[in-house]
Amino acid sequence: MTVVALRLAGPLQSWGSRSRFVRRETETAPTKSGVLGLVAAARGMRRSDPLEGLLGLRFGVRLDQPGQLVRDFQTAQRPKREKDGTTSWSSLPLSHRYYVSDAVYLAVLEGDRELAEGIDEAVRSPEFPLYLGRRSCPPAGPVAVGVSENDLEGALASLPWMAGTRQQRRHRARTVRLATVCDADSEEPGGELVRDVPVSFDPNRRQHAWRSITRGTVEVDNPHGVADADTGDEHDPMAILGG
Repeated sequence: MTVVALRLAGPLQSWGSRSRFVRRETETAPTKSGVLGLVAAARGMRRSDPLEGLLGLRFGVRLDQPGQLVRDFQTAQRPKREKDGTTSWSSLPLSHRYYVSDAVYLAVLEGDRELAEGIDEAVRSPEFPLYLGRRSCPPAGPVAVGVSENDLEGALASLPWMAGTRQQRRHRARTVRLATVCDADSEEPGGELVRDVPVSFDPNRRQHAWRSITRGTVEVDNPHGVADADTGDEHDPMAILGG
């Protein structure tokens, strides 16, 4: 199989899978529907276009830099034209919107080579602007990482750590263990069901189906790790009690 990898980084991201009305939540990792929406925008697809060509892709994400959860309060007013020609304003309900700040994720899509190469090309030169879950969340830096002959799990375990240099230096150890979320077979043990398959993005009939996911970890190299930082010789103030 072939994989296409995407680096999802920005000041704010929001990957909602159960947002309703005035409470717009975010998951701690990019959703499949959100990433496929980004790919569809890059390919110039309209919201009413069928998505069958993308739904067969396997999806996985690695949390390279989890970031911090933040909440934003938003208010809005609706104008109303009165009979005397004047305009009055009515306040809409307070909206609670959640974002992940300063996060970096590695998203990987597995499929046939022609489709993977087409996605990579589209993301490098998108037809529509790309955003990380919401229109107010543009990506920081290039999104495309590249195409390679690999499977989903292999790519998540072998691609370089995408966190910022400061984060990598702060970690110090030569390797780092990162959380992953991957598509799984519905009968695979330990699977978790989430409603995250975009059947339609059409605003008039938006629809999502269920998919099964598994959570795991991978260990990757830290290019800024210190050789002796992972020897286990950290200061232990209680060690004297065992002597």
